[in-house]
Amino acid sequence: MAGTGVFQEIVDGDVFQYYADGEWKKSSSGKSVSIINPATRKIQYKVQACTQAEVNKVFETAKAAQKLWAKVPLWKRAEALHKAAALLKEHKGPIAECLVKEVAKPAKDSVSEVVRSGDLISYTAEGGVRILSEGKFLVSDSFPGNDRNKLCLASKIPLGVVLAIPPFNYPVNLAVSKIAAALIAGNAVVLKPPTQGAVAGLHMIQCFHLAGFPKGLLSCVTGKGSEIGDFLTMHPGVNCISFTGGDTGIAISKKAGMVPLQMELGGKDACIVLEDADLDLAAANIVKGGFSYSGQRCTAVKVVLAMESIADDLVAKVNAKVDKLTVGSPEEDCDITAVVSESSANFIEGLARDAKEKGATFCQEYKREGNLIWPLLVDHVRPDMRLAWEEPFGPVLPVIRISSVEEGIHHCNANNFALQGCIFTRDINKAIMISDAMETGTVQINSAPARGPDHFPFQGLRDSGIGSQGITNSINMMTKVKSTVINLPSASYTMG
Repeated sequence: MAGTGVFQEIVDGDVFQYYADGEWKKSSSGKSVSIINPATRKIQYKVQACTQAEVNKVFETAKAAQKLWAKVPLWKRAEALHKAAALLKEHKGPIAECLVKEVAKPAKDSVSEVVRSGDLISYTAEGGVRILSEGKFLVSDSFPGNDRNKLCLASKIPLGVVLAIPPFNYPVNLAVSKIAAALIAGNAVVLKPPTQGAVAGLHMIQCFHLAGFPKGLLSCVTGKGSEIGDFLTMHPGVNCISFTGGDTGIAISKKAGMVPLQMELGGKDACIVLEDADLDLAAANIVKGGFSYSGQRCTAVKVVLAMESIADDLVAKVNAKVDKLTVGSPEEDCDITAVVSESSANFIEGLARDAKEKGATFCQEYKREGNLIWPLLVDHVRPDMRLAWEEPFGPVLPVIRISSVEEGIHHCNANNFALQGCIFTRDINKAIMISDAMETGTVQINSAPARGPDHFPFQGLRDSGIGSQGITNSINMMTKVKSTVINLPSASYTMG
C-alpha cells in the first residue's frame, strides 16, 4: 500500500513529505495541499506546502551536488539509473495504487505506466553512455584561409540544474523521461510534480533515493502553484526547464528568459480517414486513440475528419465499439473512468453542450455523474462549434465530415495546436503527400497518435510545444557543446 514498507519514511502522519538534500522533510510552513480522488471526490492524500525559502535551499544544494555529479564517470551514472529502474519495477504495486487513487487511471494501465517508466530509465542510461561518450575532432584547415594549426575537441557537458514539471496524466512516466535524461547527462534535477499525481511522484523519487544517488542531486518539492509556481520557473538557479502540460507552458515560456526550454503542451490531434481506408482498422484506432484513459492524453484522437462517402459507415463502426466500452471504477479496470477534476468535467460538458445547441448529432445520450462522463461520439460537427477546435481532454470525440483531402488538411493546419495527427488510407503515396502537407509534429499512418516508443522523436509545433523529446533528443537538449581548441605553431604543418 501507499506509504508503507520501503515507502514508510516518506509520510509523516497523514501528510507526505517533500524530498531535499537526500532526506524526507516536513515544510516549515506547517501547511499541506489536499489531493482529491477524482472518482470519490473526497480527499485521498495530503502533501507538504513548501515555502519559497525551502525552494531556495533546494536549488543551492542542487547546484553544489551537480558540480560533483558531472565528474562521476558515465558508467557509474548509468549503474545508478539501472538500480532506480529495478526498484521502480519491483515496487510497482504501491506506485500504481497512487495513480489509481490520484488520477483515476485504470489499475492495469497504472501498473503498465510504472513498468514502462522503469524500462525508459534503463534505455536512457544505455543511450546516454553511447551518446555522451562520443565527441568531435575538427581541424582548422578545412575552412578556407586557415592553416592546419588548430585542433578542436568538442564534447557535450551538462547544463546544470534542470527543473522538471510533468503533468497529471502521466506523473511517473513523464517525470522519469525528464529525470533520467538529465541525470545521465550530468545534471541535477528539481522535480515539481503535479498536485494530482504528486504522491505517485514522491513514491517514484523514493526509488531513486534507495538507489543511492548523491544528496541534493535530485529533489522534489510540492505545494501550491500560486506560492511556488512562478518562483520555481523564474528562479535564477534554473538552467533548463522541461515541462509537459497545458496553457501554463506558454506563460512559462514568456517568463523564462534565456533558459533552454523543452515543452510539450496541448494537442488537437486530427484523424483523417480517406475513401480507400480500412474502416475496421480506422474505427478500432479511433476508439483506442480517442477514449483510452478517458481521452485524457495529449496524443488522443481529438477530431475525426472523415470523407463524406465513407462517413456513415465509419461512424456506425465507431459507435458499435463505443457502446462496448465499460464505464466506472479505475480499480475495476473500466475503460472510462472519472476525469481528473470537477472543473475539467464542467469544461468538457460545456464543449458538448455548445455543439448540441448548434446542431451537432449526439450518437449516444449524454450522461454524467460527478466527474464521470460516459463516452460520447458527436457527429456532424462544424467549424463554428468550439468542439471543432478546443481540446476537451475527456471522452467526447467530434466527427467533421469533409468533401476533400484539402479540406481536412486545412482544418488540421488552421488549429493553434499541432502535436500529432493520423491518416487512414491504403495508398502509401497519398499518405506521404498528406503527411508532408500536415503541419504537425508527428503523423501516424494507419495508427492512432502515440508518444512512444520512447526513443522516437516527439515534438509539437505552434502552441503544442518547443523543442523535441525522445531519449536522444532529451539528452542532447539537456547538454551543451564545450570546445577546447589546441593552437599549434603554424610552422608545424608547412610544406618543406
